[in-house]
Amino acid sequence: MADDNNKIFQGKGAISSNRSFIYPKDTELTGNDLIEFINYNDSHLKPHYRTNMDYYLGHHPVLEQPAKQTGADNRLVVNLPKYLVDTYNGFFSGIAPKISLDDDKDNQALQDWNNVNSFVDKLNEISKQADIYGKSYAFVYQDEDSQTRVTYCSPSHAFMVYDDTVNREPLAFVRYHYDNSSDATAKGTIYYSDASYDFVGPAINPEPTPNLYKLVPAVEFYENEERQGVFDGCITLINELDRALSQKANQVEYFDNAYLYMLGIQLEKDRDTGQPKLDLKNDRFIYAPADTAVNGKIGFVSKPDGDNMQENLINRLTEWIFQTAMIPNMNDQAFSGNSSGVALQYKLLPMKNRASNKERKFVHSLRHLYQIIFSVGTVLPDSSKNKWQDLSFQFTRNMPANIADEVNSAVNASGIVSKETALSLLSFIDDPKSEINRMDKEKDEEMKRVSQLSPAAMDFQKVNSDDEK
Repeated sequence: MADDNNKIFQGKGAISSNRSFIYPKDTELTGNDLIEFINYNDSHLKPHYRTNMDYYLGHHPVLEQPAKQTGADNRLVVNLPKYLVDTYNGFFSGIAPKISLDDDKDNQALQDWNNVNSFVDKLNEISKQADIYGKSYAFVYQDEDSQTRVTYCSPSHAFMVYDDTVNREPLAFVRYHYDNSSDATAKGTIYYSDASYDFVGPAINPEPTPNLYKLVPAVEFYENEERQGVFDGCITLINELDRALSQKANQVEYFDNAYLYMLGIQLEKDRDTGQPKLDLKNDRFIYAPADTAVNGKIGFVSKPDGDNMQENLINRLTEWIFQTAMIPNMNDQAFSGNSSGVALQYKLLPMKNRASNKERKFVHSLRHLYQIIFSVGTVLPDSSKNKWQDLSFQFTRNMPANIADEVNSAVNASGIVSKETALSLLSFIDDPKSEINRMDKEKDEEMKRVSQLSPAAMDFQKVNSDDEK
């Protein structure tokens, strides 16, 4: 049953506390319930997604504030959201994850499919969308040549509907669009495990299109159960940092444009106009002449300088943004000094913990994604369609690598662990299984060459060797 905290719509649908759509198990969406979900996604969730993308692209609220009537009006944006997302995503998926199977033939077919589909690049985009929006979707389809393909979908125009059981199994996946900005009628497709249906508004086409996968052909990827992005928790800090820097720029401009006052000083006047020979307005002068210059004063009109207070605020805001996001500032002095490797590991620990949690969520989603991909027999034969359970996933954090230390670790691990595990310690080896095959092949060729060149080799072996040369 649905949670008591879920928001119940007019029909059977509900939305959970983590913004997931819920519907009764083994029940197809009605036209009205479908529109309820779409309207909720458009009116409640899409504005959040659009706002987060604006932050990522550098279009922050400070740029939309009303213009000031007087004084400097600078609008500065520190695009930390982009820095946080790109740094964290590069740390998590900058090094392509190693996805493999134990069987050599099946593993080669898997690697070929990954390469043809540029799957690593698409997974990187899915990861980045999850960091910005809080979630993303991978969608599986058959192309014109009946080959299995995968692409990524933004949650702004797609969503998953889960059943109301404890397991929250995928019930349907909905993709929709609008033909133009003035069109209020959504058009798209509902994908169930057995078939898919096109729709226009609440009108669902009763003619089904068979689903070859026998599973809902999409998977949701997310970093945490709350579906929060990297910088969702520090939006107010980012806004205040933009405001503080803009105000500081205004103050700098104010001091540049400060008025020079001249009190009690008689300046030479123009014979024709009778005015001082100065452009009082453009040169920013305040001029108050007197009959005598005994008490004359010259200086600038200025207000108290709050530079130290502003700098402390800016530094504190910047520090708390990185701490709240659990992503270290790589430009901080802590990373430019001679800190030991252990000290740097501690500085990276919050981001590593966050990435470990994301990895567990992604491995779960990836396994389900390959279950869909293997189900039609175009990547692996039908006899191997359950090999998704045997998949091995290895994510490597993108950190400065000490190759010599990695090689020493691999050498020391040899004889204690398997050769594949030892090679997996080397960050520059993408596929340990393929590397083992290449090593075995080189070893066989070397043994063959040695046997052919040895004095004990038979004459026909030497002849064959000469022919080969």
